[in-house]
Amino acid sequence: MVGHNGLKLRMMVAGSILFGFYAAIAGLVLYMFGTGTSVLAVLLLGSVGFVGFQYKFGKWMALRSVGAEDMPEHAEGRYNYGEIHRSTEKLCQEMDLDKPRLMVADMGVPNAFAVGRKGAGVVVVSREIIDLLDHDELEGVIAHELSHINNRDVVIMVLGQSIASMVGIIVQWGYILGGERNIGSYIVGMILGTVAQMVVMIFVMAISRYREYVADEDAATYTRNPDAMARALEKISSGAQGKEMRGEDTVNALCIFGTSGSLLQKIFSTHPPTEKRIERLRSQSVGY
Repeated sequence: MVGHNGLKLRMMVAGSILFGFYAAIAGLVLYMFGTGTSVLAVLLLGSVGFVGFQYKFGKWMALRSVGAEDMPEHAEGRYNYGEIHRSTEKLCQEMDLDKPRLMVADMGVPNAFAVGRKGAGVVVVSREIIDLLDHDELEGVIAHELSHINNRDVVIMVLGQSIASMVGIIVQWGYILGGERNIGSYIVGMILGTVAQMVVMIFVMAISRYREYVADEDAATYTRNPDAMARALEKISSGAQGKEMRGEDTVNALCIFGTSGSLLQKIFSTHPPTEKRIERLRSQSVGY
């Protein structure tokens, strides 16, 4: 397995910051409802249950939103799915990773994403990306998605999104319940909750962008073909222009390709600029 101290350090820092937000939430709840044993038990079980539910539901919803279906291990029409399975098996051996469940979907754009953890991962590729890419380029995309599972960075994304949601909910209702409970307090509470959630998500998005660089690097390393990964990103970016992606709101953060335009969009973007990703891959090609 390729070591990524930078990613591990960032995940550790992000995890510490997220734990700080969680501790603040817990403190607020205890302040509002007391510090009895029953309150602590409900707080602990509720938070663990909330994260677990979001993880399971998020995985199910991501697959459902794009209409993902199990990828057959044999050729079907113009799609040589067997070749994709063999490439995945070869890459998993290289990574010392259990082969994930492979699924295929009509997303409307060329894209791919991974959900789940080691031993229970799922990689979804769109039929559009299979049509668009050459075999070595598609192999790079699959290696990129396997890297996300291998590096366990999906977990920190789920944890971060869960805590961001909890922060938003607690701030919103903490303000509403602590005020006069009129229409004005509801509106202000909603605004404060949204802002609080956005603040937490800034940290989560920063990790999300960095993990894309790491997955690109892994894909280049395990396929020994950085140029193919760079060409894949160029084609995907071009092929997605002017098209609407199915289930975009649900799976955008998980996909290999995302969009960003304005400064605000870049701050909350789940992906770094495609041009920078390609530039880094081209520089990595020098060693091959």
